[in-house]
Amino acid sequence: MSELSGTSTGSFGGRSPTSHERMSGQPWDASYRDGPAPWDIGGPQPAVVRVAQAGGFTGTVLDAGCGSGENALFIAALGVDVVGVDVAATALALGREKAAERGLGVEFVEGDAFDLGRLGRRFDTVLDCGLFHSCDQDERPRYVASLASVTAPGASLYVLCFSDDGTELGPHPVSRDKVEAAFAPATGWAIADIGRDRIHTTFQENGVAAWLVTILRVGG
Repeated sequence: MSELSGTSTGSFGGRSPTSHERMSGQPWDASYRDGPAPWDIGGPQPAVVRVAQAGGFTGTVLDAGCGSGENALFIAALGVDVVGVDVAATALALGREKAAERGLGVEFVEGDAFDLGRLGRRFDTVLDCGLFHSCDQDERPRYVASLASVTAPGASLYVLCFSDDGTELGPHPVSRDKVEAAFAPATGWAIADIGRDRIHTTFQENGVAAWLVTILRVGG
């Protein structure tokens, strides 16, 4: 990827900027510096709560693109081991503060979602709440492969992403066909379920159209 014009490489911690960062002209971290980010609603996403209540988060859980940690903290409060990963240092600092205040042992780690293998760990369940839809078509194969690098066959992945199916749409909506193509069996994943849901944001009280996707790790 090319660097943003007029933006120092140091702004991205030595990594190349993502498509979202190139379009917005600033690193992800900037979203958290002047108050809550638009997707930071002060609590877990309702869809994540439902998955948790159904027993979806088991073993060691990775929250990929955890932001300030509300979903990770909710899951951890249920007695599950959770690691939250994000490139935004400000968001991670907020997550650590909240974890300390609530007496929860969530581990927040600065890391690149496109290179999760550097964590040197394996996870039984992965949550992606709002990260997949920020990847453009060229980035999706790298991201899906990165998720595969930290999971083994039998692991579960839950993706909550903006959908193009509805009248109230968020930025970068993704079609069902694009989701299915990204997680085709050849990638080491198989979609078990995909349904309509909502992502709640600070700019839309009732949320915007989303897909909630349950995906199983099937490759080697």
